[in-house]
Amino acid sequence: MTSSPILAFSIREFCARYTIGRTKAYAEISSGRLRAVKVGRRTLITEADAQSWLATLPALKPAYAAGPKVRHA
Repeated sequence: MTSSPILAFSIREFCARYTIGRTKAYAEISSGRLRAVKVGRRTLITEADAQSWLATLPALKPAYAAGPKVRHA
């Protein structure tokens, strides 16, 4: 028997999977950058919404884009 794919995460599962804290997750939801749905008292984030959120995060700029700094003594 194979397990079915996860279609939605609880806040706890989302935070564990994407290694962010609960406060940051709720801040992303409040700002509208991360979509969440309610099922009764539970807050769920669909896999599609989690992937969309991840894709919109800014890329990290390389620290040495213009080459390493040279120190002169």
